[in-house]
Amino acid sequence: MKSRDTLLRLKRFQADGKRRRVMQIETMAAEFERMAAELEREIGQEEARTGIADPEHFAYSTYAAASRTRRDNLLRSAGELKAQLHDARAELDEAQEDLKAAEAMGDRERAADDWRPGPVRAARLGA
Repeated sequence: MKSRDTLLRLKRFQADGKRRRVMQIETMAAEFERMAAELEREIGQEEARTGIADPEHFAYSTYAAASRTRRDNLLRSAGELKAQLHDARAELDEAQEDLKAAEAMGDRERAADDWRPGPVRAARLGA
């Protein structure tokens, strides 16, 4: 009984940890994409201010060039996080399946324990 409860607590803890990891990755990816969009807006404003939109032009804004590099890095990182998110979701699904299996096993064991006649039930049954 005690080991069954311990197993269930462990499986719940593992599933909760996987769920938190998925949420963290989703949040980070969304934040990176938001920051990249903000940089894209700033790049557009800087290019409009200077009148030079060609990054290869010798007088292209160093701020716009640095912002482009930062934006590209953020988008690359967001893409990598999405790949991690796919793996984390698969791990979460597996942990939830393990939890369901442990809960089902516990339910079956409890049903078997309830069915087994204890001393009082055996006396009532005439055993």
